[in-house]
Amino acid sequence: MTSLACISIDRYIAITKPLTYNTLVTPWRLRLCIFLIWLYSTLVFLPSFFHWGKPGYHGDVFQWCAESWHTDPYFTLFIVMMLYAPAALIVCFTYFNIFRICQQHTKEISERQARFSSQSGEAGEMQACPDKRYAMVLFRITSVFYILWLPYIIYFLLESSTGHSNRSASFLTTWLAISNSFCNCVIYSLSNSVFQRGLKRLSGAMCTSCASQTIAKDPYMVRSKGPLTGCHV
Repeated sequence: MTSLACISIDRYIAITKPLTYNTLVTPWRLRLCIFLIWLYSTLVFLPSFFHWGKPGYHGDVFQWCAESWHTDPYFTLFIVMMLYAPAALIVCFTYFNIFRICQQHTKEISERQARFSSQSGEAGEMQACPDKRYAMVLFRITSVFYILWLPYIIYFLLESSTGHSNRSASFLTTWLAISNSFCNCVIYSLSNSVFQRGLKRLSGAMCTSCASQTIAKDPYMVRSKGPLTGCHV
């Protein structure tokens, strides 16, 4: 969560102050930022390390552990206020301003192109703002992250405040939060041509492996039908 918030701040600085970005975001400051993220995460982790609240994911897989771990409502409030809420507010603020600025720039560019085309008598093409495209990809990743983690946070709050737990709800919310990593791969593959090429190479390698296994299992069938060049179901 903290890393996503820092990435949104980096994009906010790049779009709001493009001329001074290289002087503001230096390698030394980036290293310092990474160190502070790790330090902040360690400080937030310390309360659970000293047995305040329920550490980690829900222990419903092991019944004897789930019965002995009790979630403190104050610990839950501490986690939400220190991790989830600040990062969510930062992300909402930065991306709202990023899209607002990109919309203004797009409007100005379209007006200038309209004036130029009217003077020259040629129709000018509208070019999309590249910063907006990059910000849109990051916004999708961040939005999916918070959407998938929100049910887990809500269940965590309800469980700590009421004291009642539900196995099915705990399982679903936990795995929904974990599935965020898979969703990132899907978003990058759909939004970035480099990831699309990598996905095609991976698919080709898997098809080649599938064909090799088919040859090893039944070489006579392969000789009779010809060489295999892909996956066969």
